[in-house]
Amino acid sequence: MKTVRTLISKQEVSSRIDQLAEQINQDYKGKVLHLICILKGSVFFTTELAKRLTIPVTMDFMSCSSYGSGTVSKGIVRLIKDLDEPIEGRDVLLIEDIIDSGNTLAYLMKVLRARKPASLSLCTLLDKPSRRVHFEVEVDYCGFQIEDLFVVGCGMDFDQRYRNLPYVGVLEETGGEASES
Repeated sequence: MKTVRTLISKQEVSSRIDQLAEQINQDYKGKVLHLICILKGSVFFTTELAKRLTIPVTMDFMSCSSYGSGTVSKGIVRLIKDLDEPIEGRDVLLIEDIIDSGNTLAYLMKVLRARKPASLSLCTLLDKPSRRVHFEVEVDYCGFQIEDLFVVGCGMDFDQRYRNLPYVGVLEETGGEASES
């Protein structure tokens, strides 16, 4: 069975999102920012961040897959859902829940740059730099850097479970029933 050990508390997550929003509000003052949420994992982070932004925002969604039902990236990225609107000439903030190898983000950044946005920045709740394979992926706004741990909560999942936890937790194997701590 699996248990979830708290790595980053609900309060720490909320406070850091406040700080990121403040920085983004300053950086995009006087502009309209187009948020692109990468489904499914970053929807929780994106909505919390968007609620704290005081600048005008628009939003769209993309969905890709590189994990399947396992805990290690397959390294192959599939675009499942593309944007509904063009981004040419717009200031775009791509929002991800977690970046580890950078496979998904390297692919998405290349695809989005080809669509000629006015600017393209990357925001992530969690970053695992020790797992990075694509070093060209530069994070503009980062919530937390973490070690190479398999985490859940705040939108991140294991086989579609645990997304709704309000904190970031580490999934651990135990001998008994699954529980949350």
